[in-house]
Amino acid sequence: MRFSGLVLLASATLVGACSGGENKPKDTANAPASAAAPAPAPAPAAGAVAKIAATGKTVEVKMIGDDKGYRFEPADVTIKTGDAVKFVMVAGGPHNVSFDPATTPADSKAQLDANMDGKVAELMGPTLLNPNEEYIVSFGGVKPGKYEFHCTPHLAMNMKGTVTVQ
Repeated sequence: MRFSGLVLLASATLVGACSGGENKPKDTANAPASAAAPAPAPAPAAGAVAKIAATGKTVEVKMIGDDKGYRFEPADVTIKTGDAVKFVMVAGGPHNVSFDPATTPADSKAQLDANMDGKVAELMGPTLLNPNEEYIVSFGGVKPGKYEFHCTPHLAMNMKGTVTVQ
């Protein structure tokens, strides 16, 4: 019994030694300084839309779930092109913000999607789990119109709102 355990250990060591060494760490001591610098963010693919940062004011919308129900406060906001909306998880999470691709104006859908950092799907922001977590959506480059949004986990509970861009 003890002998076969030693044979197994020796075999594993031999296989590891014969693996070719592709995973060896590289010697960076003599590498040029530019090799250690992170690569710049890639440009968007051909036909893709680049993010446009907000340049105006930021409007705050609270995400709430309590004994009064699940809601955004305020549920409807009016902003200008270039403003941003900051969604703040207050209570009753998890919450997210998702714009409906079917109702989002077609001429701004790609720009709004590009402006949403950390999204998990088209026009769907990440899930916020803890109080005071926030998610900011830039409306830079987004054309005037009405943008309906909802909380995916609480859509059945009518947690909806609109952003009207003027």
